[in-house]
This record gives sequence, structure tokens and C-alpha cells, in this order.
Amino acid sequence: MAAITIFGKGNMGQAIGDVFQQGGNQVSFIDSGDPVENLGDIVVLAVPYNAALSIAKANQAALAGKVVVDITNPLNFDTWDELVVPADSSAAAQIAALLPDSKVVKAFNTTFAATLQSRKVSDQAQTTVMAAGDDDDAKQALAAALTDSGVAVVDAGALKRARELESFGFLQMTLAAKEKIGWTGGFAVLK
Repeated sequence: MAAITIFGKGNMGQAIGDVFQQGGNQVSFIDSGDPVENLGDIVVLAVPYNAALSIAKANQAALAGKVVVDITNPLNFDTWDELVVPADSSAAAQIAALLPDSKVVKAFNTTFAATLQSRKVSDQAQTTVMAAGDDDDAKQALAAALTDSGVAVVDAGALKRARELESFGFLQMTLAAKEKIGWTGGFAVLK
């Protein structure tokens, strides 16, 4: 059992919390304005990209030594036509640069809240959480916390793979926004 702290109580934060609780973990939430204290071993930034950056900047010491999970898709929400991070970087890399003493993992950004809640993509395939990060122990801790949660976990490689995961998440979001796929659908990993 792991202690999980989730910044954000929105749809994604609640769905991620439910998945971790199903896996037998202790979950607590921090909302804007709440004191940042008693953080778990795994801290999930289930907030928009700019808010994740602000949390990282303001809480470097509190997040030191923690597994910090970035779920953001740094989409330009004004145009829905581009990512707002440099082409050779990612939101996760930007957050990792602010948190040199943390173990940053990119995960949950290629799933929708509905697919986390149902544990299925379009009621056809198991929801898969892809995780990218440079610390293998951090990715293993995340995978262990999701054991028995009803979702699968795939190690997507080093943190530099976060760029591709964010592009993948961006594509999935724009397809759903244009009603090409449903918010209960998306992409599945079949083994």
C-alpha cells in the first residue's frame, strides 16, 4: 500500500484517486488554497499545465524525494491546435527541470476520466496507463500502486518519451472535442 497525494479534485483527480483506492492505497487530495503538508510517497499533479508548473515552483522542498506524476497535456486551449511546450521538450521535462530532487513520471495523460472510471476503453479493452520516466524505481512504484486497480500499466521508456505521450494525448483530446471519438473511447494497448 502506498500513500498517494493528488493535487486537484476535478474529474481526472477524482478518477485517478478512485483507481489508486481500488488498488488498496491511501489517497488524499490537495485543492487550491489547501496547505501543502503530509505528502504521500507518490504525488499526482492532476491540474492544468500552468498550475502544475506553479505547484512545482512553490513546493520544490516538499516534493523532494517524491515520485511526482505529471498528467498534463500542455495544449493551447485557445486554439486547440498546438502544444505550448518547445518542440524538443515536454510538460514533464519542464516540471522535472523545476524539481531536480524529485522523480518525475509522465502518466495518465493518454486516458480520459471516463476510461479510468470504467477501466475500459469503449467497453472493449482494458484501460492502459503509459508511464515515462528516467527513474525505473519510480515507475515500478507507480505500477505497484496500480496493481489490483483494474488498469494496466506499460513502461513507455525514458522521460524523453513524454513528448510522444503528450502528442498522443493531444491527438486523442482533439479527436474527442471534434466528436470523432467519444470521451469514453480513445486508444487502447492490446498485448
